[in-house]
Amino acid sequence: MSVRLSLLAAARSSALLATQFDDDRPLDAVGWQEVERAAPVLCRLAAAELRYCSPSARCRETGEGLGLRPLPQPALRDCDMGRWRGRTLGEVAAAEPAAVETWLADPRSAPHGGESLLAFITRVGNWLDTRPVEDAAGLLAVAEPGVVRAALVYALQAPPHAYWRIDVQPLSVVALTGRSGKWDLRLEA
Repeated sequence: MSVRLSLLAAARSSALLATQFDDDRPLDAVGWQEVERAAPVLCRLAAAELRYCSPSARCRETGEGLGLRPLPQPALRDCDMGRWRGRTLGEVAAAEPAAVETWLADPRSAPHGGESLLAFITRVGNWLDTRPVEDAAGLLAVAEPGVVRAALVYALQAPPHAYWRIDVQPLSVVALTGRSGKWDLRLEA
């Protein structure tokens, strides 16, 4: 038996536009408009038997705005960025250039005092591998773009640095099919 999991990236918020780390801002006006415009196309996701979301305001509001009523999952929270939380990459790079360089080069490092990239990918992967495996209508997770990237790296068994090469746009959808340790990527029309 296998499971089908659709991953929906949350709509934008000002934090996404400002590229701030781990900032739990709600959807902005543009994000709400995007949800409203996308609702007719994304309403098919409501067929999922189990619907989850990252616990951030942006993900909860995206799910609610689409009428999905997802259940927040702590394991789907964005990467813990420690003392960098709420700051932009530019701000951090200006204040701590060596720390940023280390963080980008070594997936085991966490110079910000939070979670390493490798730990983040592993946490999201563990969540994936504990989903119920049933031939059902499927699963849905409304998640932060970083969570979607981590899930894809884990599912494809890609090296951690592949995380930096995946671009996840607001309200984009990708599907994974399979079961614990054996995931396939499915791109949908």
